[in-house]
Amino acid sequence: MTTNNLRPQAIDALINRALLIDDEEAKDSGSLAFMARSMVQATLPHRAVAGNEFERKNGAFTLTMLASSKIGLPYGSIPRLLLAWVTTEAVKNKCRELELGESMSAFMSALGLTPTGGENGSIRRLKEQARRLFNTTILATYEDGGGGAQDIGYRLADKTVLWWPQEPDNGGVWMSSVTLSEAFFREIIDRPVPIDMRAMTALKQSSMALDIYTWLTYRASYLTRTTVVPWPLLALQFGSDYSRLRDFKRAFSEELAKVYLVYRQVQAEATEEGLCIKPSPTHIPAKSHK
Repeated sequence: MTTNNLRPQAIDALINRALLIDDEEAKDSGSLAFMARSMVQATLPHRAVAGNEFERKNGAFTLTMLASSKIGLPYGSIPRLLLAWVTTEAVKNKCRELELGESMSAFMSALGLTPTGGENGSIRRLKEQARRLFNTTILATYEDGGGGAQDIGYRLADKTVLWWPQEPDNGGVWMSSVTLSEAFFREIIDRPVPIDMRAMTALKQSSMALDIYTWLTYRASYLTRTTVVPWPLLALQFGSDYSRLRDFKRAFSEELAKVYLVYRQVQAEATEEGLCIKPSPTHIPAKSHK
């Protein structure tokens, strides 16, 4: 696995994060987090999507996302960080009603974001992506290969109250909250995927790297033999933004190199046929999240 296409500064930053992760387990550092399993098996868009419907497929599982045409579908890294945060809070507190921190600044810090203003600032992007994410409707379909199918549909949130004060540190007017839908809440607490939030924030510049990281540690939790996932199947799961398979292969390999710097226990290698995954330790040992 090569890191030739990464800038030296980027490599150094990821290695430094990895050393911190290696020095202290996630639970001890307060960085133990979780991701909804359905959002690991099939993922959100990487870029803005035309229209209000998006589909990702992973073998027998298909995830379809629907959104209001006035609001649009979520995309990029911020919704993934938001999903990790809401999943973690729901798992820890066993509650559908989530308070979004004492202030907007504190909430953004928990996501690994620095508050910045302006048209392209993090505050505007968080506001937009939060509204897109929490207004999304999910359809999860499982097909058994024999003509049978199971469809489960739900909204991510029943209610959102999102206030965006002029001053990020002003907690008095923040008072923002999300009430997850009962169906999504049950999906979350049923079998959440343990992750390290430090790894998520280290990889936050790339939504594909975030997806690869969460998926690989999930696969490592049950993989018992060497498996090769063919490139066309990986493209359906991770790379619907790419019209040519070779472009997807190159992009995936570059993002995998970033993941490898942070999740160094994983044994995964890009080959001509696809991604070869060998049984590896999960990024969060089972004893750490019980």
